[in-house]
Amino acid sequence: MEMVSAALLLFLIMDPLGNIPVFLSLLKPLSKQRQRIVLIRELLIAFFVLLGFLWGGKYVLEAMHLRQESVSIAGGIILFLIGLKMIFPSPEGMFGDGEVGEPFIVPMAIPLVAGPSGMAAVMLFGSQDPSRMGDWTMALAIAWFGTAVILFSSTYLYKILGNRVLVALERLMGMLLVAISVQMLMDGIQAYLNSPA
Repeated sequence: MEMVSAALLLFLIMDPLGNIPVFLSLLKPLSKQRQRIVLIRELLIAFFVLLGFLWGGKYVLEAMHLRQESVSIAGGIILFLIGLKMIFPSPEGMFGDGEVGEPFIVPMAIPLVAGPSGMAAVMLFGSQDPSRMGDWTMALAIAWFGTAVILFSSTYLYKILGNRVLVALERLMGMLLVAISVQMLMDGIQAYLNSPA
């Protein structure tokens, strides 16, 4: 996988457009200045969590005696489920009702930005081709930066695009994620079938 493709995949997984309404509702009780501080903090936490999974995921897999194929198949299944939830959202949102008060780590950093599918994806990048860790780090940084830009301008985007356009874009991103997840699943199964016993 090329760096640009990896960055696009991670950007789709982070789903910044779909997260705009959730982020706005979570940050609404806070002052404008506090909203920016919380948003920066949560985005940085998400970035470092994903970076940790990228660089340390291979060792976690080795310690747990998991094969790359199993991560690819599991990542494909998780992506598929996230994509389906983006296409067919439930009334209470993807992650249910949030807690009252200032959000800290959950749900903004994890699982909204750095969710299980993002963690599985970066672990997969790092374990499949460890010689390209610089490329994968750059892909993660690009995807994270794009997500940060969209979430920082979420108030303006929500006013300009409106809820219907954001929902339509989220469903389109969900369809792309479902297609990518099926490919990941098939690649994992093919790799497993071709690997020695």
